[in-house]
Amino acid sequence: MNKTVNHKAWFLVLPVLVLVAFNAFIPLMTVVNYSVQETFGDNTFFWAGLIWFEDVLHSERFHAALVRQLTFTFTILAIEIPLGVVIALTMPKRGIWVPVCLVTMALPLLIPWNVVGAIWNIFALPEIGLLGQVLNGLGIDYNFTRQPGAAWFTLIAMDVWHWTSLVVLLAYAGLVSIPDAFYQAAKIDGASTWAIFRHIQLPKMKRVLTIAVLLRFMDSFNIYTEPFVLTGGGPGNSTTLLSIDLVKLALGQFDLGPAAAMSLIYFLIILALSWIFYTLMMRDEER
Repeated sequence: MNKTVNHKAWFLVLPVLVLVAFNAFIPLMTVVNYSVQETFGDNTFFWAGLIWFEDVLHSERFHAALVRQLTFTFTILAIEIPLGVVIALTMPKRGIWVPVCLVTMALPLLIPWNVVGAIWNIFALPEIGLLGQVLNGLGIDYNFTRQPGAAWFTLIAMDVWHWTSLVVLLAYAGLVSIPDAFYQAAKIDGASTWAIFRHIQLPKMKRVLTIAVLLRFMDSFNIYTEPFVLTGGGPGNSTTLLSIDLVKLALGQFDLGPAAAMSLIYFLIILALSWIFYTLMMRDEER
């Protein structure tokens, strides 16, 4: 029997698709327009071709910001993904403590990004901050406003505190979806805790962990508010990530052409790396 397909449901989502496409297309075309033009003021523009793209790709400033960005992104992924999985494994699956743990985990995600930066800025100040006072009281020379190493430590600690909860909640959702029959069969077979994690829990969490990695990768690569409020890209340029460098170029120096070219390159890097991440993580799934 032939199945009748009704496409009328598309009319319900069509207005949303049109609105999203409109809001995305116009800014993108504006950026593309600026990236291939030069201006000398008076709102007069001249065709510049690909010169801004060449300047950005050959710029040591861009290379340095890209290295800092990749270092930050892969560092927080290496910390947050395993840490989130470990915390999710220790959380209760039943009982009154389940909602308590879930609400506690969700709290950091509810705090606005600029507030997170401000909280950690005060928390880590060596003169008045609890973290700064404790570390210096222990004999550790810590001042994130002057020391690049301390600034990096504070930036990474802030991101781990803020976003590990997202990984925890996703991993926990994958864990609670595993039927009890899997654990009962493993218990009968005498499987160890590691064997249960490797052959039951980890495969069942694979899809949600793929989502977690992609979300955290894209978010960390686009991060701006928290590090800007915390360090402003300093001391010096030690924590100037790509987003901060782009804003400095576009608004600080008002170099619209190079900034537009850099933003497009920035976008293509995120798109390419996200596709690579997704392809590698889903390769075994397709097999």
